[in-house]
This record gives sequence, structure tokens and C-alpha cells, in this order.
Amino acid sequence: MDEMLQDFLTEASELLSDVDNKLVDLEKRPGDGGLLNDIFRGFHTIKGGAGFLNLTAMVDLCHLTENLFDKLRRNELTLNASIMDAILEATGVVRTMFDELGRGSQPPPASSALLARLRAVISGETVPAAAAAPAAATAATTVKAAVQAAVTAPAVGEGPDWHAFYNSITSVPASQPERSADKPFGRRASDDPAAPDEVPTGRRATDRVAVAQRETTIRIDTSRLDQVLNLSGELGLAKNRLTCLRQDLLAGRTTPDALRDIDEAVNQLDLVVGDLQRAVMKTRMQPIGRLFQKYPRMARDLSRSLGKQVELELEGEDTELDRAMIDDLGDPLIHLVRNAVDHGVEMPADRVAAGKPALSTVRLSARQEGDHVTIEIRDDGRGMNPEVLRRKAMEKGLIDADAANRLDGNQSLHLVFLPGFSTKDAVSNISGRGVGMDVVKTAIEKLNGRIDIESEIGVGTIFRIQLPLTLAILPVLVVRHAGQPFAVPLGMVHEIITLESQSIQRVGGAATIVVRDNVLSVRSLGSLLGWPSNVKPKYGCLMQTSTSAFVLAVDDYVGREDVVIKPLTDIKPEGVAGATLAGDGSVVLVLDIDPLLRAAPVEPAEAFAA
Repeated sequence: MDEMLQDFLTEASELLSDVDNKLVDLEKRPGDGGLLNDIFRGFHTIKGGAGFLNLTAMVDLCHLTENLFDKLRRNELTLNASIMDAILEATGVVRTMFDELGRGSQPPPASSALLARLRAVISGETVPAAAAAPAAATAATTVKAAVQAAVTAPAVGEGPDWHAFYNSITSVPASQPERSADKPFGRRASDDPAAPDEVPTGRRATDRVAVAQRETTIRIDTSRLDQVLNLSGELGLAKNRLTCLRQDLLAGRTTPDALRDIDEAVNQLDLVVGDLQRAVMKTRMQPIGRLFQKYPRMARDLSRSLGKQVELELEGEDTELDRAMIDDLGDPLIHLVRNAVDHGVEMPADRVAAGKPALSTVRLSARQEGDHVTIEIRDDGRGMNPEVLRRKAMEKGLIDADAANRLDGNQSLHLVFLPGFSTKDAVSNISGRGVGMDVVKTAIEKLNGRIDIESEIGVGTIFRIQLPLTLAILPVLVVRHAGQPFAVPLGMVHEIITLESQSIQRVGGAATIVVRDNVLSVRSLGSLLGWPSNVKPKYGCLMQTSTSAFVLAVDDYVGREDVVIKPLTDIKPEGVAGATLAGDGSVVLVLDIDPLLRAAPVEPAEAFAA
């Protein structure tokens, strides 16, 4: 029964998220009968699963809400703001019940006020004014309470518990099977909406409720598994061929034909291993839409609690990303969507005064570009003023005046990622504590990604995240210092240039170089590692981190490789992300550039003199 309960929570959470998403769409298109039927079927399925598990309190609430949906789809009621508020309050309570079950507790019944409100709406009665308050009040209760809990009870030295905030508004099921809304959980139920609503008998699933844990399973298309199976067969054939050729070599057969056969077998093995590697990687890929679809309800509730009019548009939901990365993207995207609604877009009156429509648009999109995925959060709000950001950072003591004057416009935008930075003068339940954006940057960098900002005053802001397709395989550039190979993430490398001592200039005591009219600082790999060398670096790698661009001077470079990073157990040197093995069997350290930059001193131009 515990396993059945876990299946129910996983699949019902996905269905409820889909219902919430479609309710937001229904609010924009109240006459869409097909959409209303989809919502009805989804909620009907949730009720059926709850009934099978004998979750009486959930069944009672779902039954009333389902009756309301049925009245709407039969045109016996007309959807308005009051009815939508009642529905969204009910779905919010159902999600709270899911959370209680996941924590191993019996969910309490819905409040009598909510049940009475649903019955009044179903009967066509006029809802009392207190209950029919604008949706902003209802949304504010849920959103602000969740945010308050997140920002006021963090662990010492940590940021707010945005997992609690996110889970209180919408869940992020890790990987759920695609299931028709008409298919019940664990047994066949009637698809007829008019079927009796008796609660099936059986054991009480809540007699012993298992605590929900992060899902570790994944749903894979059988065609992808077939491809892996076929390639593993080809790998076996290649192994058999090499075994035969090895025996020939041991027997002394070293003719040109034998060497050619070995070369062909190795090439074939290389092709098969590459194909198998890509096929295995695809088995971990999941559509990012499973994460995206959780945010429209959150944006709707938050915007109404702030008195704003915001529409969240989704794009590129079919883009695939490593399942583990999708799980870890939940919190960063919460921050960015929340930031766009709270900070980015203006109040309706301000937008109208500026010649904009009162309804603002926030677009959350994803697309694959080569070997990485780009995710953008774009708003059409007020934009970010670099001068204001520099002033706020100085007022909060995060940077001094000299540092602020050295920042250009783009670097000033990245000040929002500093811990403790906020443009709000007063702390509210939603923002102002200076936590959030630094959490975003840290989380993205842990995924070997980067985040950039584009903004135009009065037009809007774009937060652009670039991530590798998977964490299992990392493209790197292998470079050398003092004969030792090191690997740096290829996503940070834009170009490799030849370094000449006469091109190194002294600016403010630091070594710099001009590349296409851009003045970039020069940092040697030896200095970053604290490993001096008498050999002058010959090459420079143009590197781009989330906050700066610079030239990394190296003795030599080997080239690009796709490596599997192995963590270093029992020891974690600062600036080392992990290790991998080179083709000759030697150990290659994979460097984490940002910590190295922060720890190493700036080098003078004389260090690169001939």
C-alpha cells in the first residue's frame, strides 16, 4: 500500500499541476469547453485515486470541486473571478493534503468555510463579500505565507528555504509516466462523469504512510532502450574482433595487413562507443516542459498578490535536458520568475503612463543550441539601470567607490548576484532581504552552466542561462602547465590566441591585452595554481565566466575532449571540480576557474616579459 500511495502522490501531483496550469489558461479563455473538459477529467481522476486509497477528506473536497467543474461545463454557471478564486483555493488545499501525505501525516479535512463557499457557488448563491474578496487576497495568503516561512526560518549561514516556498505553491515531480486523465491509479474506474461517487472499500493507505523521497526512477521510451541494446551488441562484436587481432599479434603476425585490420577495428570501436555514449545520454533526457508547466499558477498567484497583471508565456517545452539537471533547476527558476514578477514588471498604472499595455508579459523559454541548452526568462518591464545598481551596492557596503567606477554596464548588471544585494529599501514578505539571486548563480554554476543578463531601461530584462545537455559527460579543453595536463570547461573557452610579450600591457599595475578593441586582464595558469614556472606561456585562452572575461595564459594546449568527471573522495581542493583520465592513463584535474580567480593575486605585466 505504501508503494501505491507513492504512485498516487507522484502521478496525482503531476495531474494537479496540469489542472492548475489549465485553470490559468481557462481564466484567459473562459469559453473554451475543451479546456474545461480536460480540467474536469483530470480532477475526476485525482478523486478516483483518492477514493481507492480511502482518503475521505480529499475525496470530499474533490467531489465538491468536481461538481463545480461539471456545472461550468454544462453552462449552468458562468466562470467569474469569484468562482475561479474558489477553485484555486480548493486545488491549493488538495496540494497541501498531498504534502501532508508525503510527510507521513493524515491530511486534515478542508475548512468548513471553504466547503461552504464551494456549496454556495455550486447552488448559484451570492458568495459573501468576505469570501468573494479579490483573488489577490486569496493568492496573497498562500504565497506570502510560504515566502515568509522561507525567508524567516533558514538554517544558520544559509539562504531561505525556497524548496518550502516552491512546494507550497506547486510541486516538481521528478519523472512521472504519461497518463491519460481518464486512467485511474492502480485499477480501472468508470470514465462516466455521472458515475456514482462511492468510496471503494479496502485497507486504509494512511494507516502507515511512507515519507515521500526524491524520485530516483525515470521513464524511458522503449525505442531508446532498443538502440542501447543494439549498440551493446555491436560493441560485443567489436570486442571479439579486437580479441582475435590481439591473438594474431601475440603470435607474431605484424604484417601491414594485420596493422590495417587493427586500425579499422579500433576506428569501428570508436564509432560504436561514441554512438553508445550518446544513446545512454539520451535515456537520461527529459522534456523541460515538465518543469515549466509548474510556473504559470505561481506567477498568476504572485502577480495578483502584488496587484500586478502578468501573463507567463512558455516556449520550447519539448527541449530535452538531463533529468538530474531538471530536478536541480527548480529553485533557480523560481527565483528568476519571481524576480521578473516582483522587480521586473511595473504596476499597471505605471505601465499605462509609460505607454505600455497594463498586462505585462514574462516569457520562459528553452532551446537547444549545439551541445548546450539555453533557458531565458524575459520580461517587458522597467529594465535595470546600471547606475542605480552601482549606487545600491555601495550603499550596502558590497563594493567601494573605486570598484564601482571600474565596472562597465554589463558588469554592473551582475551586481545583483552579490550576496546581500537588493534594490528594495524595505523588506517585504516577497523580497528585500538580499537573498535569492546569489543562490541562482551558485546553483547554475554547480550545473557547469553560466548566467548572463541583458537589460534595456524601459524595455525589459533577459536572464539567459546556458547549460550543458548532461552532467554525465563534460566537454573540456585540455591545456598544459609545466608539462602537467589540466582540463577547463569548454563552455568557458571562446577562443585560443598566441601570446606575444610585446602585446602584454600594464594597466593599473595589472597585465592586460587588447583583443578586438576589448581590454582583457591576463592571468597565467601557473599563478592561479600557485605553481611557478620558468617557461613563458605561449597561448592564451579567452575565458568567459558569469561575471568577467579574461585571458588564461598556458604553456600549451592539447585540444578538446569529452570526459567523464570523477569526484575526488575524502578531499576537495579549492578550484578543482574533479578528475578524469587521459588517453595515456594519466590523471587530469578538471579545474573550477572562479574559486581560483578569487584566491590568486593579480599578476603584473612584468611577469609576462620576454
